[in-house]
Amino acid sequence: MKLYKFLARRTDSKFNATILKRLCQSRTNKSPISVRKLQHFMKGKDGKIAVVVGAITNDVRFLDDAALKGITVCALRFTETARARLTRAGATCMSFDQLALKAPTGSNCILLRGPRANREACKYWGAPGVPGSSTKPKVAYAKDKGRKVESARGRRKSRGYKA
Repeated sequence: MKLYKFLARRTDSKFNATILKRLCQSRTNKSPISVRKLQHFMKGKDGKIAVVVGAITNDVRFLDDAALKGITVCALRFTETARARLTRAGATCMSFDQLALKAPTGSNCILLRGPRANREACKYWGAPGVPGSSTKPKVAYAKDKGRKVESARGRRKSRGYKA
């Protein structure tokens, strides 16, 4: 963080300021990105460095290791299986210290971010039961009765709610 604070101050690069801002975020906002998504976003971007302020995780459903060949990836953390898979495929894994030496202004870098609203908690935000809403209702289950006790929070559709 100290290094990117210095680089953001001393260079006119918006890239370094963005990296610093993301480094200061909470862990829930530094979402992981899978090897499959990494390959998808870097398709056709040869010679560029993928930069992720978060973790790189493995995806066992993704079988095409040849697609990862030649990719250079900079991330806060790599899971053991993801790092092994990337290096086996011929990709390069680097840290943010190494990135600062290689590309101090962020030239030839692609800044990527994992899905932030993919947490289970985010699926309950909003108003369930409202037309057009895909929000999950918080439902209490009665395991001894074998049926749902509560349909959902808020007002029911049958109670005259006008959208």
